[in-house]
Order: sequence, then C-alpha cells, then structure tokens
Amino acid sequence: MIVITGAAGFIGSCMAGKLNSLGIEDLILVDDITKEAKRKNWETKRYRDKIDRRDFFKWAEQNVAHIDFIIHLGARTDTTEFDYSVFEELNLFYTQRMWSFAAAHRIPLIYASSAATYGDGALGYEDRHEIISSLQPLNPYGKSKNEFDKWALKQTLTPPMWAGFKFFNVYGPNEYHKGRMASVIFHSFNQIKETGKVKLFRSHRPDFKDGEQLRDFVYVKDVVGVIAWFMEHRRASGIFNLGTGFARPFTTLATSVFKALKLEPDIQFIDMPEDIRDKYQYYTQANVKKLRSISFKKAFTPLEKGASNYVRHYLSKESYY
Repeated sequence: MIVITGAAGFIGSCMAGKLNSLGIEDLILVDDITKEAKRKNWETKRYRDKIDRRDFFKWAEQNVAHIDFIIHLGARTDTTEFDYSVFEELNLFYTQRMWSFAAAHRIPLIYASSAATYGDGALGYEDRHEIISSLQPLNPYGKSKNEFDKWALKQTLTPPMWAGFKFFNVYGPNEYHKGRMASVIFHSFNQIKETGKVKLFRSHRPDFKDGEQLRDFVYVKDVVGVIAWFMEHRRASGIFNLGTGFARPFTTLATSVFKALKLEPDIQFIDMPEDIRDKYQYYTQANVKKLRSISFKKAFTPLEKGASNYVRHYLSKESYY
C-alpha cells in the first residue's frame, strides 16, 4: 500500500491521480475528508481506503506490515498567516512523527518542503544541505518547513530512502478549493472571466518593473511526475529543489492565460498589501543540478504550454485531474 497524506488537497489529489494513471490503486488517502470543498478532488480516485489524518498513526500501527511507501504532502500552506504555532503542529510536529514512524518501520518517505524556505534568496537557490541551517524564511509557513528540513538532516535514524522536495510555484488542476492561496493562473483566469482584465501586484522595489517580479512556475503534472520517478528509481536520499529551473515574469503568466482564452492582454497593476510587502519574494529560480545529477532527464513543461493546458482542459471545463 502507498500512503498519500494531503490526498484531498491540491498536489496530494494530483499525486493519487498520477498513480492511478500508472495502474496503481492500492492507495490510502489521508486527509480531513469531511471538507466538502475538496470532495471532487478525491471522490473519483481509485483507492483502498481513506483515513482521517487525526486517526492515521493509530491505523498505521495496526497496518504497518502492508505499507510500502509514504508520500507526505499534507501541510498548512497559508503564507499570509503569521501565527507560527498554526504551522508548527502540522508542518513540523506531525511531520516529525511521520518521519519517526517511517524510520522505525523501514518505510521509504517523500515529504513536501517549500521554496519559501529560501526567504529573499540572499543565499541563492541551491539545494545544498550545508546552507539549510542558515536560511531565513520570510514568513512562518516557510520557517515551519525549514525547521523540519533542519531537523531531518540531524537525524541518525532515517527511513531507508527519503526525499524532501522544495516545491517552487506550483499551479494546475485541483486547486479550486484554495481560495486566496490558489495560483496566480487560477486567479487570472477568474478575473478575466469576470472583468476582462488581470490585476497584478505593482513592484515596490526599484530594481523590478511592475509585473516583472520573477518566479519559477512549475506545473503540478511535472511535480507528481518527479515524485513517481523517485518512487520507482530510489536513486538517492536528501532534499531536492522541484522547479523548472527557469524564472518567468508574472506578465508572461498573465499573457499566457489571455492567449489560452484567445483574448488580447489587459493587465492592471495594483499595490501589494502592506502586510506582505516585506515578506514577498521578488525572485525565485530552482537550481535543479542535484535532480539532474541523479539521472532525472525529463524536461519540465514551459509556462506558456502549462498555462494553456491548465486553462483549456481544466479551468474552462471546471474539470479535475
């Protein structure tokens, strides 16, 4: 059996869909399944059972002999929440418990870290273990992810194979429930449908023009593809960047959404909320040399192609992956 936590969420439900597409149906979906906004993410998936995350460890101790792999994607991800204790319980303590369980029972583990751990990028975006203890995330979400990464690297008892993935800006189907935290492509699509325009944040730094803030946007289909590859090959353990390796401006993203809808771009710039200005990443770009060094060779989907696929096949049809 393969356990997927966060299985009713965005990336977790896409992970279940990816494994289903590979003919793998012996899945245990772990999440708060009671949330109706997430129901369509998981209800069509093929799986063995679904478990509430609060009951998982009790269930796991009784079924440990049958667990072959754990993909831990469940997390609190609201980057606008500034109470660290909110993140500590799920992103740190729960993940520590997951690691300890996997290590004790010799079960391979993959977990979600985040590019938010890099903060303002002062130390670059290389996934070298040596810099992790020196990183300064800009918000409590990033801090909680980095605290776990630091903790994991100190452990002498580890799962037989483990990988933490620093997800960059992931977009794609099954994020309908995320509200404010959904991708800019999702919000751009809805703004265009409602008003014919896209609102982007004005730059509040002289070295970036309005809308020219740069992010590494990675399609969720690529993300789950990398995880599936790791499950199959198990080449190495460690913390890896998971992005395309190319930073792209928000104006390109917005223009790609207009193009997918066969409309002329109409972009309006608005002030960034003051409460996030000093916590905003103006530039992120994954260094993917470590991932390539272990023979992952598949190309990542360019932003224009990924945005077009997402808009035409999912957002326009309100369909799920």
